Amino acid sequence: MNHVLCGLAANVSLPSELTDRLIALADEEIAADLADRADLSHAQAVALASRVEESAARLAYAGRLTAADIDPVTRPDAALALLAERAGHPEWGRLFAADPDAERRERLAGCPGLPADVVETLAADPDVRVVAELALWTTPEVAARLAAHPHAEVRRAVAANEATPPAVLAALLTGEGLPPARRCLVCDREEVPFAHGPQCPRLDCGLPPGASCDGSHESARHDTRLMAIRNPATPTDAVVNFVDHPSLLLRRALAGRPDLPSQVCARLATDPNPGVRADLADSPAIDESLIRVLATDRDHEVRRRLARHPHVPLDVLTHLAGTTRIGATLLPRIASASPEEAEKLAGSPNPAARTLMAQRRDLPPALRDALAADSDAKVVTSVAPHPGLSEIQLRTMLDRHGVQVAAKVAANPDATAALLEHLARQPRTARKALREIARHPRAPAPALLACLADTRARPLAAAHPALPPPVIEQLLNDADRRVAEAAAANPSLPRTVMSDLVPRP
Repeated sequence: MNHVLCGLAANVSLPSELTDRLIALADEEIAADLADRADLSHAQAVALASRVEESAARLAYAGRLTAADIDPVTRPDAALALLAERAGHPEWGRLFAADPDAERRERLAGCPGLPADVVETLAADPDVRVVAELALWTTPEVAARLAAHPHAEVRRAVAANEATPPAVLAALLTGEGLPPARRCLVCDREEVPFAHGPQCPRLDCGLPPGASCDGSHESARHDTRLMAIRNPATPTDAVVNFVDHPSLLLRRALAGRPDLPSQVCARLATDPNPGVRADLADSPAIDESLIRVLATDRDHEVRRRLARHPHVPLDVLTHLAGTTRIGATLLPRIASASPEEAEKLAGSPNPAARTLMAQRRDLPPALRDALAADSDAKVVTSVAPHPGLSEIQLRTMLDRHGVQVAAKVAANPDATAALLEHLARQPRTARKALREIARHPRAPAPALLACLADTRARPLAAAHPALPPPVIEQLLNDADRRVAEAAAANPSLPRTVMSDLVPRP
């Protein structure tokens, strides 16, 4: 029965008095849905937190509880949630900084705006996880100090912190000006030299695959460099020297940066690994000449990522669309096309170009209508969800292209109830079209009843407010718990039925 009560807890039409009754019997699952209710009052939030301890932190993160509602001793998780949201009392930080539970101290270390004395206590914590968490989120001044910490894991966190001063990030890349690290996670646990294999059989081993230490903490040093290269605050001239580094991970991180000089981009464009070239294809640092080079890359992923570049020339994009599986998505360059460019692409003899433009949902009526009448099914499929198309146009699409366009026609916001019912009753209607009909706000009851016959459309139809109340009530006992839960969450479920479903205290 819990799944039905979970559905009720999420039902937007649930009366306040039934919310109170659900709170009185809630378990952790029901409480999770109740905590997300937009109409949950402060008094109800307090009552829910008292009923289900696990919900207190969720409610605190959502701003439903205040510091006055929380005792940090009895509800530490909720108190830490409020501290994370800058809504807790400062003295709570001092309490948790001395907590014997290292996990709580670690959570505290990630909270913003901590008092200076709490930060100092956490920076000297004996558990390296606590100090590393502090290093990841702390201020520039504290990060600069922790960059010289004796443990490599703390330095790795400093390298990932975007507040770390650029000069410090550069030093973490080279090691210059910093004392050598004395410990890492590997030599904390194992006799060196040690290399952690990818198929480690030990169930209690927490080391990542590939972790190794021969006394120089090499895997930790590599990870620190990786974090620094990914960090946008690291100076460009400090990272460019890694363009030919033997580590694939470092080269890929470098290729993803938006600030690389053209000569470095050109070197990366010839990298033997396609992952490096694909990451480079995303970068705003590449110019038109390099875009044209990458457009001829043999690797499909490189070309696919390049098609999503906001500055790819339209002629290159049209070529890529004909040779690369881009998917049904509005590409950035198409979204920014000028009216003249849009008209040119929409009238192109290349159907791939017309398909790209058909993904726009702000086309002038003349261009939209021309694409809707296109002879190519892919073009019509792309334009079918465009608002403003008439019922005659949508029916013509179906007559010409059948199941190929059915799902996208069903997704059109202006599809009429009559058209959706017609679609749902067709024996060859694609299953994906049934799912679109089941979630369409205009779907009428006969169409929704037809959707109930499909396994994947059934939960969507069960939640639709146009479904007749007697049918919704029947679905509460469905063998599929997703369907029953969706029916319970249906806002058209009669209130008398809701009341009967919730046991009285």
